[in-house]
Amino acid sequence: MTHHRGAMTGSPNSVGVANNAPYDVIVVGGGMAGLTASAFLSRSGHRVLLCEQSSELGGLVQTFERDGFIWDAGIRALEDSGIIFPMLAQLGIEIDFVKSPVSLGIEDQIIPVESQENLLDYRRLLEHFYPDRRPDIERILRVVRRVMTHMDVLYGIENPLFKDLRTDRAYVFRELLPWLGKFIRTIGKINRMGMPVDEYLETLTDSRALVDIISQHFFRKTPTFFALSYFSLYLDYVYPAQGTGALPSALEAFCIDAGVEIQRETRITAVDLVNHSVSDARDRTWTYRKLIWAADLKSLYAMVDVSTLPGKKARMRARQRAADVNAASGGDSVFTLFLASNLEPEWFADRSNGHFFYTPVRHGVGAEVYRELDEILAQASEGLETRSKAEAWIRHYIGSTTYEISIPVLKSPAAAPPGKTGLIISVLFDYSLCAMARTQGWYEDMKDLIENLLIDALDASVYPGLRDAILHSFSSTPLSIQQTAGTSGGAITGWSFSSQRLPAEHRMQHVSRSIKTYLPDVYQAGQWTYSPSGVPIAILTGRLAADAAARGLRKGRWRKDKRVQARTTGG
Repeated sequence: MTHHRGAMTGSPNSVGVANNAPYDVIVVGGGMAGLTASAFLSRSGHRVLLCEQSSELGGLVQTFERDGFIWDAGIRALEDSGIIFPMLAQLGIEIDFVKSPVSLGIEDQIIPVESQENLLDYRRLLEHFYPDRRPDIERILRVVRRVMTHMDVLYGIENPLFKDLRTDRAYVFRELLPWLGKFIRTIGKINRMGMPVDEYLETLTDSRALVDIISQHFFRKTPTFFALSYFSLYLDYVYPAQGTGALPSALEAFCIDAGVEIQRETRITAVDLVNHSVSDARDRTWTYRKLIWAADLKSLYAMVDVSTLPGKKARMRARQRAADVNAASGGDSVFTLFLASNLEPEWFADRSNGHFFYTPVRHGVGAEVYRELDEILAQASEGLETRSKAEAWIRHYIGSTTYEISIPVLKSPAAAPPGKTGLIISVLFDYSLCAMARTQGWYEDMKDLIENLLIDALDASVYPGLRDAILHSFSSTPLSIQQTAGTSGGAITGWSFSSQRLPAEHRMQHVSRSIKTYLPDVYQAGQWTYSPSGVPIAILTGRLAADAAARGLRKGRWRKDKRVQARTTGG
């Protein structure tokens, strides 16, 4: 579980004020990117201050306990992707992981996804519901198999950023060098699969239902490669035995031991690019040599004054980046129902694995449903009363969309009291709809409606009798995520693919550029720097930002030493 640790927390009145010596690096944002950056910088001996607006670190990776049940507040499982395990090994951190096998289900048909052989089961699942589309299904699965081979290359080795290339010669010559050639050949194929997955599937079948049942697993306009790689990702899922929050907790403990100073409940409200300082809502100020922004980018560009930058070109680039950031939308968000039941874990295990993607009806959501939502939101923006239309839309959407169901006790027996089971049920959900309901005064009613619709749908299908077995339940919405994690629009990963222009580097072969800003001595890291994102990319960009800041510090000290030497020698 995630605990509030006794971190090295500076005194509000004395530590970090502007007239004290500056920190080598200030990291803003205590999610996975900020924790990773802080860990590697402190490991190198740098003086680091980590500022987090919440009382808990971890961002969207959190675990908490309530009435004996363990709940994962954000992600439900982790993908190593050749990043998480080598990062932990390099830092000497040990976490007990278990496999987190996935199941897929439509109506009364459920299959496991535990090996590549289960692709045959997936084909039979689709053919069961769309028997007249067998040739189309085979074409789609051929693409999925091809994508799986690309994924094997993409994440086929431990990421070299977390290896010591100077000493591990066996890794360099036996793994890295042979892999580089494959990667270069593969990345071009990946880039050619960048069109939205629903549009790509329409080139393989004219069955709207088949397109929807596959594409609705993913964020709107998700690129084809990332969407169709899901079968590989499911095979890679692991789960910390103490819950997903064990990962940030372990990094937090490492940072504390390494001397990172942590300021919790510290919302940064000002960044002074000239004086290299940040200030918080309580008017405390800290100075830095380098700044890593691992929080919401919209917040950063709302508080910096780019007119202070030296040089016309620098100001122009910074203004353009600020404009791109402000114009873009955060990625999709989710509604999540946490449900405690008195049903035995075995009752659920007989139906699926502990990570379960389930669609209650075969026809799916469909593009027309999203067009209806856009019309409702447009009418609301004109001041029209839209509650009845919105409620009807919610009823249809919840009855047709795909549920991501996590059952922690099937992964870790200690996650629920004996004989009881907790379910975490999530659906993709629109932030703007929640904001509209709050403005119109029926936000709490909306939450109750969705909770009941989810329970009814599951009770009537895969979990008969569930409603009568409920001990208690509660939920979170995109507004909850925005409040707790600080992400614009309650986004859970990256920028929305529907944005006209992504305001950050998003090409895999150029991921090293994703940390750059046009602000002097400022780097960016985390979920807002790469699309799609997730824990592995947050960790990767956190490490990249830490390395870039460390290089900048070394270069600055070298220049200072040269100036001192010149003065003392008269040179």
